[in-house]
Amino acid sequence: MIRLFVPNDLTAGVGVEPKPDQARYLTAVMRLGPGAEIALFNGRDGEWLARISEVSRRGCHLVVREMLRGQHFPPDLELVVALVKRAPLETIIEKATELGVRRIHLVMTRRTNSDHVKLERLQTIAVEAAEQTGRLDVPEVVKPLKLETLLQDWDPSRRLVFCDEAGDDPSAEWGGPDGRAKPLLQALKSENAAENAAQHEVQHFSPEAQQNSPWAVLIGPEGGFDPEERRRLRSLPFVTPATLGPRILRADTAAIAALTLWQAALGDW
Repeated sequence: MIRLFVPNDLTAGVGVEPKPDQARYLTAVMRLGPGAEIALFNGRDGEWLARISEVSRRGCHLVVREMLRGQHFPPDLELVVALVKRAPLETIIEKATELGVRRIHLVMTRRTNSDHVKLERLQTIAVEAAEQTGRLDVPEVVKPLKLETLLQDWDPSRRLVFCDEAGDDPSAEWGGPDGRAKPLLQALKSENAAENAAQHEVQHFSPEAQQNSPWAVLIGPEGGFDPEERRRLRSLPFVTPATLGPRILRADTAAIAALTLWQAALGDW
């Protein structure tokens, strides 16, 4: 069934006028007419069955009929990603939405190679991915900020996974026995076990215990983080440095890999 994201409040009997591009998609592309049924969601009221009641040159009119699913949100995971070139950034937005991210923060680092972004275009990509993937909300794509500004205002209750492509400082207090950053999956399990122990809960890895804990994943630019940025991130108590393996990954590949591992370890997978 076709799904559309709409800003309208949804309840039985309410009329909805789709945006012009949505109406064209329904009537001109999919060739739907009066009586055809689609699903609507707005990120607040769950998913509702709606029926096309009228088609005209100006568009079409929908009438909401009944609830299909109650509102549900994925685990509280955000993505913080440095601005990269248009194509990989659009891929990151699409795949992050598919992987259940609630919010996407765009940041400018010292090695950011792009400072121009079409925020409306990126938000549209997130909407389309949410419609296709069956989720009941759409992640917000937040306008770019400097990394330092974002860190200054960071809520320390939200853990931040720092995907450090050069996580090889043997003098760092974090990391494994040799002082190196841990592989991401191992780091997530360690953080989970430590939090469980602090809360006097089970002393082993328990994904269910962490599903409501707020987390974020940080992905840097194609050129990597500046050494000073790395030192700054390592000094913050809410940051968990981790590696994504022995190969240097493109930003879009790194984002997909990191989000997949988080969902497998602490999310709804």
